[in-house]
Amino acid sequence: MSDAMLLNLVLLLPLLGALMLALVRHSPNAVRVTTTAVLTVQFALASVLYAHFDGAASGLQAATSVPWIADWGVSYAIGLDGVNVLLVLLTAFLGPLVILGAWTAIEKNVTFFHVNVLLLQFAMMGAFLAQDLFLFYVFWEAMLIPMFLIIGIWGGARRSYATIKFVLYTAFGSILMLAAVIYLVWSLQQQGGVPSFAFADLMQARLPLEVQTTLLAAFALSFAIKVPMVPLHTWLPDAHVEAPTPGSVILAGVLLKMGTYGFMKLGFPLFPDATRAFTPVLMTLSVVSIVYGACLALVQNDIKKIIAYSSISHLGYVMLGLLSLDLAGIQGAIVQMVSHGLVAAGLFLLVGMVYERGHTRELSAYGGLARQIPVYGMFFIVFTLASVGLPTTSGFTGEFMVLLGAFNAAWLLHLDGNNLPLVLSVTAVTGVVLGALYMLRFALTFVFGPVKAPHGPLSDLTTRERAVLGILTLSIFALGLFPDSALRKTELAAKTYQQMVSTSRVP
Repeated sequence: MSDAMLLNLVLLLPLLGALMLALVRHSPNAVRVTTTAVLTVQFALASVLYAHFDGAASGLQAATSVPWIADWGVSYAIGLDGVNVLLVLLTAFLGPLVILGAWTAIEKNVTFFHVNVLLLQFAMMGAFLAQDLFLFYVFWEAMLIPMFLIIGIWGGARRSYATIKFVLYTAFGSILMLAAVIYLVWSLQQQGGVPSFAFADLMQARLPLEVQTTLLAAFALSFAIKVPMVPLHTWLPDAHVEAPTPGSVILAGVLLKMGTYGFMKLGFPLFPDATRAFTPVLMTLSVVSIVYGACLALVQNDIKKIIAYSSISHLGYVMLGLLSLDLAGIQGAIVQMVSHGLVAAGLFLLVGMVYERGHTRELSAYGGLARQIPVYGMFFIVFTLASVGLPTTSGFTGEFMVLLGAFNAAWLLHLDGNNLPLVLSVTAVTGVVLGALYMLRFALTFVFGPVKAPHGPLSDLTTRERAVLGILTLSIFALGLFPDSALRKTELAAKTYQQMVSTSRVP
């Protein structure tokens, strides 16, 4: 079987699994087993494609391009490149772990829930793989529906408020992006005479700076909401708090990467002159997100909110790395996306596991878990240290490379008399310190404080839960200790991105 056929299977397997669950009646456990099996096969195929991916080869690999709406220049075009290959693997890797880690978290409408998880997996994978802007937009919008249902049906007491807020934010950004997409394609047609939504064709468009600025603003608003960047972040804590455990894991592990991926794949390369003009503003917002997210995490009592606000801070580093236009910073941003997906997934699974036992997320209700449930406490400390960025973990690799790239770029600008990037880079380092403060405060109370439990003694992790967390732990140390494979597969794509954003396309 060719790599192109394998990639189509990777994309379509969750959709086929959802159709099978919807059409054939299953018991709740059979639904869980079937969903896990489908997602495990998807991960196995994605692993084969990752092994086959040649980081030194330019262009798309395992690509498929079939005309879809020929008169509009729309194609069903998917493929792997150095920007999406790690994120495709991350999405496939987390799929079965989400189901296994929260096996008993969903008790009502089990079939419908797992259908929505599979549809969400299909839409997220499609957004990463799409190489046609029309196709990308379809998947981008399709992600909203299953996540809306997951939070709205299986969420907490304030789920209606959270879902409405989530939809309003994302829909508003998406409408503006749609207008920008239409204008961009129309502009390309005016220049070349042929309409096309293909990424490769759109990257050739030459637009005046004023037009680039307007279109970048529309794309950036949509992507910044998904990241999320301050001040567009307020939907995230509510969505995380009200979402069921699998929803929180998917949201933090994969869905938030859509924004940073969108900036790297489309926003910045499509409008390079506008990007460079507004880099000081975007870098400032990135650093504000790093520090502000960390400060908010420091004062939370809801353990889900602590991790939610920490996500804002960690993804601020991704934006900083992308905007540095330094090779180390760009590759660090990609590694940081994957690292945050692994670490945040583990932390939200741990929160879900203790919530199933204690039925509250209030930090003040727990204490001394290391003495009550020592295996749980051990895993919690591992993921805490990975979040802090302890050397040997993936968190250290990503953040160190981002900061290295930011300082490299800032120092060159400092020599030319521009001190703002250097000030922002120094300020970004405080996020590392604040990250240690809020996570270690969390651990001190939660794991090592006086023994407390909301409803009597807690039971330690089951074999299934230990296996899921163990797999995530191994992956975090593997990426932290042996990042070479990932860096080799992304190096050429990072250089291409660096060149595209650095090259003017003003006519």
